[in-house]
Amino acid sequence: QVQLVESGGGLAQAGGSLRLSCAVSGSTISIRTMGWYRQAPGKQRELVADITSGGTTNYADSVKGRFTISRDNAKNTVYLQMNSLKPEDTAVYYCQMTLFFMISRSIGNYWGQGTQVTVSS
Repeated sequence: QVQLVESGGGLAQAGGSLRLSCAVSGSTISIRTMGWYRQAPGKQRELVADITSGGTTNYADSVKGRFTISRDNAKNTVYLQMNSLKPEDTAVYYCQMTLFFMISRSIGNYWGQGTQVTVSS
């Protein structure tokens, strides 16, 4: 059973920083793209940032220069360093991974449970 476990959300003041982590367990998986999405109340879920297996990153315009996505392949973990936080960054943040299962040779998209990030002004 694949499970993505997120940590690191919480409350921050505007201008502050938070770091999110998301890890997946499993020795017979190969992780393709890793990403972070967020959903604010009354809004659709949107891509924040993603990173390919080769390390190519992509960011939403609203977070460029403030957020940094990175991955540790040895730990099957993706991180999101969030600096210069703004109240409009308040949302539930979800990690997403595209996994390749080496035994069945199948691919699937999986999501974390979500972690709340609240930025006060």
